[in-house]
Amino acid sequence: MTAATQLRLEIPELKNARHTELHPELNRAHVRFIGLGKTYNGQQGPVAALQGIDLAIQHGEVFGIIGRSGAGKSSLIRTINRLEQPSTGRVLIDQVDIGEFDEDRLVALRRRIGMIFQHFNLMSAKTVWQNVELPLKVAGVPKDQREQKVRELLELVGLQGKHTAYPAQLSGGQKQRVGIARALVHDPAILLCDEATSALDPETTQSILGLLREINQRLGLTIVLITHEMAVIRDICDRVVVLEHGKIVEQGPVWEVFGNPQHEVSKTLLAPLQHALPAELQSRLQPHPYSVDAAVVLRLKFTGSATDEPDLAALFSALGGRVRLLQGGVERIQGHALGQLLLAVTGSRLDAEELCQRASHWAQQVEVLGYVV
Repeated sequence: MTAATQLRLEIPELKNARHTELHPELNRAHVRFIGLGKTYNGQQGPVAALQGIDLAIQHGEVFGIIGRSGAGKSSLIRTINRLEQPSTGRVLIDQVDIGEFDEDRLVALRRRIGMIFQHFNLMSAKTVWQNVELPLKVAGVPKDQREQKVRELLELVGLQGKHTAYPAQLSGGQKQRVGIARALVHDPAILLCDEATSALDPETTQSILGLLREINQRLGLTIVLITHEMAVIRDICDRVVVLEHGKIVEQGPVWEVFGNPQHEVSKTLLAPLQHALPAELQSRLQPHPYSVDAAVVLRLKFTGSATDEPDLAALFSALGGRVRLLQGGVERIQGHALGQLLLAVTGSRLDAEELCQRASHWAQQVEVLGYVV
């Protein structure tokens, strides 16, 4: 029995949902937001943190929520376990409105939704074992069952040799692994990650992301992850939504948003992952060819709509003349080829427009940046 099935069985309301009011293709959604809004009372008056959020998160996917500071990411994720009460709209889990849950049902729900945090939230006076065991003790789980569960989870997160250590003796990555183990003690169907890697160095971030992906695949739970790091979204998420001022400005499969972002916020957030035009080259670019040996500089973008990597030999041959790779690269995200190349072409019998036409057989977007000697 999957964790999601257990959640439906253990909370009666999740068995009796009325599906008729929902669009058929949304009936499979694990988490759904309908017209969600959240307003806070600020010093200058009401502040809208979320506005008109309509969103569906499917069973078993890793779903990313990204945006700049103050975009509403934390407010949105915290409505899933009712740590935040929406001002308007509804949050449905397996088609049931959790806004109608009383305190007892909320307790049951929250035990089925794990959460990990940016700053770990470990108890410094307790060992690794005791930190993981504590939620089970609070829930009244018998000792032998607690011991078995903690032992299994510490092995899962790779800390079986650290059970007697205290948080002060652990690295940042090890502390986060304790936090992940603690979040899994009640076999959750949903795992919420609130900036879980933001306090970690790049190498440790990769190991934690690998662990989260392993947990997702092994346990089949749904992971909802918020971050301001686009690299995290690229490396682990299946789909992503971009928030700005509490509204959804873009959403879709990760490869699609990364390959061809439509909104300025998405483009800004992706900028650190893009290869910017080198300043040295930018200073040499001219709008017109001022000499016969001037090279045409082309930018070729691969947005992922083609799944095969570009055939560079065929591309260079089609352009003719001498083709030099100035900068760029192509990577694969979810089986799609994305990236860009900066090429300098000299000695071709083709003019700039014809070069673009030829290059468009391999790249989804081609533009002439200018000319350099």
